Amino acid sequence: MQQILKVGVFVDAENVRYNGGYQLRYDILRMFAGRYGGSLVRLNTYIAFDQERAKEDPEYKRRALTYQQMVREYGWKVIVKNVRRYTDDEGNVTTKANADLDMAVDAMLQAEKLDLLLMVTGDGDFLQVVTALQDRGCRVELLGFRNVSQELRRLVDDYYSGFLIPDLLPISYEPRNEWGAPGSCVRGVCSKWFPEKGYGFLRFIKRIDPNLWIIDPRLEDSPYESVFCHANELADEVTDEVMMNRDSILEFYIEESDKDDGLVANNVRLVPSFGSNGL
Repeated sequence: MQQILKVGVFVDAENVRYNGGYQLRYDILRMFAGRYGGSLVRLNTYIAFDQERAKEDPEYKRRALTYQQMVREYGWKVIVKNVRRYTDDEGNVTTKANADLDMAVDAMLQAEKLDLLLMVTGDGDFLQVVTALQDRGCRVELLGFRNVSQELRRLVDDYYSGFLIPDLLPISYEPRNEWGAPGSCVRGVCSKWFPEKGYGFLRFIKRIDPNLWIIDPRLEDSPYESVFCHANELADEVTDEVMMNRDSILEFYIEESDKDDGLVANNVRLVPSFGSNGL
C-alpha cells in the first residue's frame, strides 16, 4: 500500500508582500503545494493587521478583512499578527508585525505529522528552523520572490521562484492572460544563449506538475516549454550577461513560429530583482 505524502505549507505573508509577491493567489499556491497528490495537512499563512489604522481608515479595514476571508475560503488557516509601533529616542516611529517566531514554532510542532514542508518566504532567519526540520526527517522546499536569502536557498531541499509558477502572480496589464497559450505573457529563464549569433532559447513552466525536476523540454514528461528568442526582442536592460545568468527572471509574450511548430518570444523584459508593493 502506497503511503500518502503529508504536506504542510507555511506562508510568511508580510515577507512575501514586501518582496514581489503582492497579490499572490492562494488557490494556485494550494494547487502547487498539492502537485504530488499528497494530503495537505497544514495550510498556514501569517498575515499582518494594523488595528490603529483600521480605526481611522474604514476602507483599509474592509479590504483587509475581506482579503482574510477570501484566503480562508480557499482552506487556509489565517494567523493574524497585529502591527506594533515602536518609537525610538529621536521620535521616529517604526511598525512591526513579525511572524517569524510564530511560524517557526508552528512548523517545528506540526512537522511531527508532516513529510514535506513548503516554506513561502525569503527570510534568512529560518536557517536554523530548516536544519532542525531536515534533521527530523522532513523534506523542506522553499518558494520565494525577491530578496531571498542565498543561504536559505542552498540549505533547503529545493527552491522555486514564485515568479515562474503559472498564474501564481497575476499579470497586471493582462487580466485575461491564458498562461502558455499563444499570445499570452509568461515568465521564464534563459536556458541557452549564443551572444555571437544573437539568439537563444528561453524556458517556462507550462503547467503545475510534480515533475518540475525534468527541466529538459525535449523529454516527454517535462512540464517545461522551450521558446526561441532573437536578440532583437530583448529590452535594453536585457544584456548578454543577463541572458546567461540562470537567476534572471524574464517576462515575455509567446507566439507560434511561422517557420516550424515551435514558439517564439516577443518583448522580452527583465523582472526586477528588488522592489515591493503595498496593500
